[in-house]
Amino acid sequence: MADTPTDDFPVTVTAGSLFDAGADGWVIRHVWTERGVGVDAAPNGAGVLHVAVALCVLNDVFREGEALGVPVHGVRVVARGGFDAEHWVSTGITYAVDVDSEAPADAVTKLLQRVDEAAEVPRALRAGMTVERSDG
Repeated sequence: MADTPTDDFPVTVTAGSLFDAGADGWVIRHVWTERGVGVDAAPNGAGVLHVAVALCVLNDVFREGEALGVPVHGVRVVARGGFDAEHWVSTGITYAVDVDSEAPADAVTKLLQRVDEAAEVPRALRAGMTVERSDG
Protein backbone atom coordinates (compact mmCIF):
# COMPACT_ATOMS: atom_id res chain seq x y z
CA MET A 1 0.00 0.00 0.00
CA ALA A 2 1.27 3.46 -0.84
CA ASP A 3 0.43 4.94 2.54
CA THR A 4 2.19 2.23 4.54
CA PRO A 5 5.20 3.66 6.37
CA THR A 6 8.62 2.42 5.34
CA ASP A 7 10.82 0.67 7.85
CA ASP A 8 11.54 2.26 11.17
CA PHE A 9 14.75 4.33 11.35
CA PRO A 10 16.02 4.04 14.95
CA VAL A 11 19.07 5.92 16.20
CA THR A 12 20.77 5.79 19.57
CA VAL A 13 22.92 8.50 21.15
CA THR A 14 24.72 7.89 24.43
CA ALA A 15 27.02 9.80 26.75
CA GLY A 16 28.63 9.63 30.16
CA SER A 17 28.24 6.37 32.05
CA LEU A 18 25.87 5.08 29.32
CA PHE A 19 28.34 5.81 26.49
CA ASP A 20 28.36 3.21 23.71
CA ALA A 21 29.32 4.07 20.15
CA GLY A 22 28.37 0.61 18.89
CA ALA A 23 30.34 -1.40 16.39
CA ASP A 24 29.42 0.80 13.42
CA GLY A 25 28.81 4.05 15.28
CA TRP A 26 30.80 7.22 15.55
CA VAL A 27 31.73 9.67 18.29
CA ILE A 28 31.22 13.42 18.39
CA ARG A 29 32.64 15.90 20.87
CA HIS A 30 30.39 16.88 23.74
CA VAL A 31 30.59 19.77 26.17
CA TRP A 32 29.08 17.79 29.06
CA THR A 33 31.23 14.64 28.96
CA GLU A 34 34.89 13.77 28.34
CA ARG A 35 34.36 10.78 26.01
CA GLY A 36 31.88 12.53 23.75
CA VAL A 37 28.60 11.20 22.42
CA GLY A 38 28.31 7.76 20.87
CA VAL A 39 26.05 7.80 17.83
CA ASP A 40 24.59 4.67 16.26
CA ALA A 41 22.52 5.63 13.22
CA ALA A 42 21.94 4.80 9.59
CA PRO A 43 24.04 7.06 7.34
CA ASN A 44 21.05 8.58 5.56
CA GLY A 45 18.73 11.57 5.86
CA ALA A 46 16.26 9.75 8.09
CA GLY A 47 19.05 8.78 10.47
CA VAL A 48 20.44 12.31 10.59
CA LEU A 49 16.99 13.80 11.24
CA HIS A 50 16.46 11.42 14.14
CA VAL A 51 19.99 12.06 15.46
CA ALA A 52 19.17 15.79 15.55
CA VAL A 53 16.23 15.09 17.84
CA ALA A 54 18.08 12.58 20.01
CA LEU A 55 21.22 14.71 20.38
CA CYS A 56 19.22 17.79 21.30
CA VAL A 57 17.36 15.83 23.98
CA LEU A 58 20.61 14.30 25.30
CA ASN A 59 22.28 17.71 25.57
CA ASP A 60 19.27 19.19 27.32
CA VAL A 61 19.15 16.37 29.88
CA PHE A 62 22.66 17.34 30.99
CA ARG A 63 21.96 21.09 30.85
CA GLU A 64 18.58 21.00 32.59
CA GLY A 65 19.83 18.43 35.09
CA GLU A 66 22.51 20.88 36.14
CA ALA A 67 19.97 23.72 36.36
CA LEU A 68 17.59 21.62 38.50
CA GLY A 69 20.33 20.17 40.68
CA VAL A 70 19.67 16.65 39.39
CA PRO A 71 22.98 14.79 38.99
CA VAL A 72 23.25 13.17 35.56
CA HIS A 73 26.00 10.59 35.08
CA GLY A 74 24.85 9.21 31.76
CA VAL A 75 22.13 9.51 29.13
CA ARG A 76 20.84 7.23 26.38
CA VAL A 77 18.28 8.51 23.88
CA VAL A 78 16.68 6.34 21.23
CA ALA A 79 14.76 8.27 18.56
CA ARG A 80 12.86 6.61 15.76
CA GLY A 81 10.23 7.17 13.13
CA GLY A 82 8.99 6.07 9.76
CA PHE A 83 8.23 7.67 6.43
CA ASP A 84 5.24 7.46 4.13
CA ALA A 85 6.33 5.11 1.34
CA GLU A 86 4.70 7.07 -1.47
CA HIS A 87 5.80 10.63 -0.66
CA TRP A 88 8.66 9.97 1.77
CA VAL A 89 7.07 12.24 4.37
CA SER A 90 7.84 11.65 8.03
CA THR A 91 5.09 9.86 9.94
CA GLY A 92 6.46 11.36 13.16
CA ILE A 93 9.34 10.86 15.56
CA THR A 94 9.27 9.35 19.03
CA TYR A 95 12.08 9.22 21.53
CA ALA A 96 12.83 7.39 24.78
CA VAL A 97 15.36 8.51 27.38
CA ASP A 98 17.33 6.58 30.00
CA VAL A 99 19.09 8.65 32.66
CA ASP A 100 21.76 7.35 35.02
CA SER A 101 21.23 9.36 38.20
CA GLU A 102 21.04 8.69 41.91
CA ALA A 103 18.28 11.30 42.16
CA PRO A 104 14.81 10.11 43.20
CA ALA A 105 12.58 8.89 40.35
CA ASP A 106 10.24 11.87 40.70
CA ALA A 107 13.17 14.28 40.24
CA VAL A 108 14.23 12.47 37.05
CA THR A 109 10.62 12.54 35.82
CA LYS A 110 10.48 16.30 36.45
CA LEU A 111 13.79 16.68 34.59
CA LEU A 112 12.51 14.77 31.56
CA GLN A 113 9.30 16.84 31.51
CA ARG A 114 11.37 20.02 31.53
CA VAL A 115 13.60 18.66 28.73
CA ASP A 116 10.56 17.76 26.63
CA GLU A 117 9.38 21.38 26.89
CA ALA A 118 12.83 22.95 26.39
CA ALA A 119 14.50 20.84 23.69
CA GLU A 120 14.84 23.14 20.70
CA VAL A 121 14.91 20.66 17.80
CA PRO A 122 11.78 18.78 18.89
CA ARG A 123 10.03 22.13 19.52
CA ALA A 124 10.97 23.39 16.05
CA LEU A 125 9.76 20.20 14.38
CA ARG A 126 6.50 20.22 16.37
CA ALA A 127 5.83 23.79 15.28
CA GLY A 128 6.51 23.03 11.64
CA MET A 129 8.79 24.97 9.36
CA THR A 130 9.63 25.65 5.78
CA VAL A 131 12.71 24.17 4.17
CA GLU A 132 13.69 25.69 0.84
CA ARG A 133 16.63 25.43 -1.53
CA SER A 134 18.64 28.60 -1.94
CA ASP A 135 20.65 29.53 -5.02
CA GLY A 136 23.40 31.25 -3.16
